Amino acid sequence: MALLEIQNVTRRFGNFEAVHDVGLEVEAGEFFTLLGPSGCGKTTLLRMIAGFDAPDAGRIFLNGQDLVATPPEKRPLHTIFQNYALFPHLTVADNIAFPMRMAKLGERAIAEKVKQILDEVRLSEMGGRYPADLSGGQKQRVAIARALVDRPHLLLLDEPLAALDLKLREQMQIELINLQREVGITFIYVTHDQGEALALSHRIAVMDAGKVMQVGRPEDIYEFPANRFVADFIGVCNLLEASVTAAEPDALTLDIPPLGKVGAYSPQSLPVGRHGVLALRPEKVRIDSQIVAAPQENHFSGTVRALIYMGDITMYHVEITCDGASGLTIKALLPNSQARGASFFEVGDRVEIAWRYDAGRFVYE
Repeated sequence: MALLEIQNVTRRFGNFEAVHDVGLEVEAGEFFTLLGPSGCGKTTLLRMIAGFDAPDAGRIFLNGQDLVATPPEKRPLHTIFQNYALFPHLTVADNIAFPMRMAKLGERAIAEKVKQILDEVRLSEMGGRYPADLSGGQKQRVAIARALVDRPHLLLLDEPLAALDLKLREQMQIELINLQREVGITFIYVTHDQGEALALSHRIAVMDAGKVMQVGRPEDIYEFPANRFVADFIGVCNLLEASVTAAEPDALTLDIPPLGKVGAYSPQSLPVGRHGVLALRPEKVRIDSQIVAAPQENHFSGTVRALIYMGDITMYHVEITCDGASGLTIKALLPNSQARGASFFEVGDRVEIAWRYDAGRFVYE
């Protein structure tokens, strides 16, 4: 049995349906992420798990217990918000001790528990410091330490890194991964940042318009998007309008104007005439001044119309020319591995591109 089961949960605000018929299961010990754009319903779903909001339909079970009628303070879980909600006038030890004092535990038991928790989150020397004296990562650990006092089954994190700059956010991601592994408690994490979700999670639920679009491991979400929204939302992706002209087990022939016939992969049998898009990641596209294509590769010529230098990589926008027709642009990515100079090609250069038939995924929803 899963630790958390969300069964057909719906939440409406007037005529607006923020969450529609969502079903999810989260296993014990998972780092599970709810990912999606602003307004997709992920925070509303988190609030219903926490008990701050109630579903209009559906049920939520934690360890087999129905939570819907249980008030937030009675649920065996805690929520950590973006600002960590630490008391600035209390020391680290007193911040951690606060919920135990509110529960009227004895001071000796509190002191033992605070020491144990500080050791667990590697802050054993920080008990006498104040929040203003701590780094961002240390504040995060204090907030998590306070949430761990009564050993909750579940820790909910609502975009705790959203306000940080890129470098600090990356450091904090490593902190979170290590801490979750060390304490072994299930995390449910809300974010709109695709890179963050891919870096942190054991599994991801991608949401849009109140619905779950796909659930899976980060590599499966990225490599095998279930539909057009997921392919477009996760990372950078070429989305090429296409129709099926022939179908074999695992292999399709697509018609992509003006490219003509293009080989692609599909895990399921599809009817001829099905319309959709070929989702093709830029890093899967080979680009060079000349390419000798392998038998299983799609191969085209074109002109570099734009390039975006991003330090470690450069993204090339190649306008394809096929039988005299042009107008379709495909993005191709190259690492900047040259010892001198970053760009392999310049705007206006004639190039060739190629990709294996199974590098692209045909999606039609």
